[in-house]
Amino acid sequence: MNDTDTPPPADASTGRVILLTTSHRVAPGLLSWPAWQALHGADEVLCADAGHPQLPYLREAGVTVTHASPAAEELVDACAGGRTVVVVATAEGDRPLTDGLARLAGSGRVAMPDLELLPASYDLPGARLLDLVQVMDQIRVACPWSSQQTHKGLAKYAIEEAYELVEAIEDGDREELREELGDVLLQVVFHARIAEEGGPGEDDEPFSIDDVAGGIVDKLIHRHPHVFGDDSADTPEDVKAHWLRTKAVEKQRSSVTEGVPLGQPGLALAAKLASRVRTAGLDVEVPSGEGVGYELLALALRAEAEGVDPEAALRAAARAYRDAVRAAEGAGA
Repeated sequence: MNDTDTPPPADASTGRVILLTTSHRVAPGLLSWPAWQALHGADEVLCADAGHPQLPYLREAGVTVTHASPAAEELVDACAGGRTVVVVATAEGDRPLTDGLARLAGSGRVAMPDLELLPASYDLPGARLLDLVQVMDQIRVACPWSSQQTHKGLAKYAIEEAYELVEAIEDGDREELREELGDVLLQVVFHARIAEEGGPGEDDEPFSIDDVAGGIVDKLIHRHPHVFGDDSADTPEDVKAHWLRTKAVEKQRSSVTEGVPLGQPGLALAAKLASRVRTAGLDVEVPSGEGVGYELLALALRAEAEGVDPEAALRAAARAYRDAVRAAEGAGA
């Protein structure tokens, strides 16, 4: 090994580079305390993006920011003499700069400053939902197809995506499950975006995805007094009783059949009605009649009483039948 193979010793004179990253999903100016300390204590603050959303807030706080995009060698030189330089990262991440610093550090020929990555703001759980809302806004305005869609026109897709989600769950395919959950979520965001524009009638008041989320948050809190209030629930049955009790007060329904969508598949409809009857403790005589419909009704009621989802049971049997069909096709080929 000769002298050229040995990196120069690092000391305080090599200085310090701090790469400051921020999340565009957090309001500009809301930075961590270590970030503010680094910004105010730096000898120089650089940013390659003159339009970076953080810059007005940094300058308002007395931080001088220079618009510059130095190469790795220039940045190392700027730290000479023990200086600290903060680089406010752009949305693209300043990849050429970080790659250049990595190459210099790996060459062993340059005394490198201390390199520090300092996240100044973090994404909270669910932050990517903000990206989805933003993308949906752009698509609604700029896409010729999406800009013309209505609630009624999209209704069939909501049904299709829900069925595909159920299929992914029953197949046990986690990758497919993740994708189908995204497709269902898209339907929610798409309808909420359309609803922001109101409607042709005087009663069609606009509402946004925030109104949708706020409504379900309020409902969940109200229907979980054992979590957010003083009530207690030790078993799933206790929780269900809480839910049904608060729901009954909210809805003030005159019949247990109210709120049961009649457009759902027949077996699911029969099972839902049977569940409502059983929960209410009603003694209802099952109607009798001729034909397959009444036979299917009796089977659905029996399945619900035994804790079996008749729709899921029939789908499982239909899959077995599909496999039998494919086997027969293969045997005849």
